[in-house]
Amino acid sequence: MATAPISRRDIVSRALAAVVGGYAFTWGLVAFIMAGMVAADMEFHDAEHLSAIIGFLAFLVIFVTAFGARRIGRLWLVLAGGAAIMTAAATLIQNQVA
Repeated sequence: MATAPISRRDIVSRALAAVVGGYAFTWGLVAFIMAGMVAADMEFHDAEHLSAIIGFLAFLVIFVTAFGARRIGRLWLVLAGGAAIMTAAATLIQNQVA
């Protein structure tokens, strides 16, 4: 089974998805978890530590997945869309709590 050579553009896109897309998705996830846990009456620092631990693990999984994904367009869509949705949800939760 022959495969096409990997282009430089594909490598750069995957690296950017892993670092930039992974960071954006993780940032949204951490914000969403923190807002949800604080809204559920968890202490702020406990929620902060829990969300940081989960965020670290999520970033690791996203980073590895970015280089193994078959379709880079779908990966970018999931990362950007997920980041936007979770950030918006975190903002809504924070506005309701405050």
